[in-house]
Amino acid sequence: MAGATLDFDDWVKAEFARGGAFTALTVLVEISERDAAPVASTFFHVIGDEVEWTAVRRMFATAPGAWDGAAFFIGRSSAGGPLEEPLARIELRRMEAMIDDDRLALNEGAFFDRRGRRMRIDETDA
Repeated sequence: MAGATLDFDDWVKAEFARGGAFTALTVLVEISERDAAPVASTFFHVIGDEVEWTAVRRMFATAPGAWDGAAFFIGRSSAGGPLEEPLARIELRRMEAMIDDDRLALNEGAFFDRRGRRMRIDETDA
């Protein structure tokens, strides 16, 4: 998949170049040997490509619970640009429900570890 190995900073630049400003619907997860359980979620608007992983990690420092990964889902309004806040909240709840139903849905977003490196989760046989 093209771009699958991008780190967070490169991903933001590429996503912004592709479609301009957007809302990052974000789900933080704690990763264990058998699960990637959601622990917190939020959204923020990206209005330029200067967003860096170090700043995003600082923002997540106040998140409840420990987290090992973050999945980012893109939201854009029908007119282009970030989502209005009420719609962003609705879309974030939809992402949370999708992940609760199937953890592999994390891979449908841009999924990164604590160091901002792209990752994915896979099904296990157990």
